[in-house]
Amino acid sequence: MKKVVTLGEIMLRLSTTDASRMAENSLFAAHYGGGEANVAISLANYGHPVSFASLVPENPLGQAVKQHLQKYGVDCSLLKMGGERLGTYYLETGIGLRSSNVVYDRKYSSFASTPELPWDFQALLADTEVLMLSGITAALSADWRQWTLDLAKAAKEQGVKVGLDINYRGKLWSVEECGAFVREVAGYVDYLSAARLDALNFFKVPEKADGDLSYYYQEIQARYPNIQLFYATSREVINANHNRLKGHLYQNGELYTSGEYDIAYIVDRVGGGDAYTGGVLHGILSGFEPQKTVEFATLASAMKHTVAGDHNQFSAEDIEELLRSGVKEIKR
Repeated sequence: MKKVVTLGEIMLRLSTTDASRMAENSLFAAHYGGGEANVAISLANYGHPVSFASLVPENPLGQAVKQHLQKYGVDCSLLKMGGERLGTYYLETGIGLRSSNVVYDRKYSSFASTPELPWDFQALLADTEVLMLSGITAALSADWRQWTLDLAKAAKEQGVKVGLDINYRGKLWSVEECGAFVREVAGYVDYLSAARLDALNFFKVPEKADGDLSYYYQEIQARYPNIQLFYATSREVINANHNRLKGHLYQNGELYTSGEYDIAYIVDRVGGGDAYTGGVLHGILSGFEPQKTVEFATLASAMKHTVAGDHNQFSAEDIEELLRSGVKEIKR
């Protein structure tokens, strides 16, 4: 069975506790996380062979990252050791009317500042079915933007499917910079995570008053017919601890939408989108019908909101059982 390779930076996350403001906090909860690592853990939990490609320092923090990934069955043969520091980010956890806030401390990390790509393309993509990339990686430096493009091109040349989660982060780069990258890399992408605002801001699709997601995906696909599948979530934010979540998937000219989950008590929203991506890839790799894929992925994302930390902690069997038995808050 061929594997999935996810590539990106994994960081140490330090979160406030007991609803404290960051400046007033005296105790931080530590977790390891990053979008691509979170997707890798989801896929490993679902029984897929998956490798995580990254670069971490050769010190106890780097070793802890490796142990964290291996605990969930992620292959670490592409996890390189080098450089001097692990990137860090601080999370002020939101509550009620106060939204969460992130402060990055990731400049000069081993991954962000590496002077050369740590892998040979052939070795990185050998026996690989899907290469999962993220806009976050491209945002880290001019080098990483070019390397991400080069990797997508190399994957297409070797017959490897390419997934991209735009994952725009306004604290890392501008809308204009992200848009230029997205429009360049989109020609090599098979599976794209993008919502309405991504279509407007990065693909410059004209706004349409009565346009649903199908319209925006059709407009993008007309320009990039190589994109086989689009996916996204939409959420209604009641407050920081109460959201309503739906999933969407567009394939073969049809838009599929999940039931709505009323998540009345959010433990940790971080990683919800990564859990959705992991669920979509699981559906693709398992040969699910599109409607089952979107239902599985949305429930996986909703369940991620119920646990602390960046990553999904549920198996495919857990999600399948919940799909069969039903979840109290779902509306159909």
